[in-house]
Amino acid sequence: MKKLIWMYDTLSELKQFPEAVKDKMGFALHLAQANRMHPKAKPLKGDFFKGASTLEIVDDYDTNTYRCIYSVKLMNAVYVIHCFQKKSKQGSRTPKQELDKIKKRLTKLLSRTL
Repeated sequence: MKKLIWMYDTLSELKQFPEAVKDKMGFALHLAQANRMHPKAKPLKGDFFKGASTLEIVDDYDTNTYRCIYSVKLMNAVYVIHCFQKKSKQGSRTPKQELDKIKKRLTKLLSRTL
């Protein structure tokens, strides 16, 4: 099993989600630790994210959308980079401010692990 590392305040972010969402995201992270992928996990889109194998798990609950972003290919660990409730009403795209936060955190992580 890979070690699970919570970056910044990701654990407290996840703890604020509804129980059913926490269960699904926790199971997806557990599978990632075992080198497996949850059926609903998908690579985060964009060239910036490819090298670190950055994945996201998305869950809808009670008309809200929740996301958990994690990386699985760094130093034999699963790094939880960001967890958030999507508040944008414009389609299914990840809001720019959330993508900027993910990029900033991932850049910092990559600089520490290389």
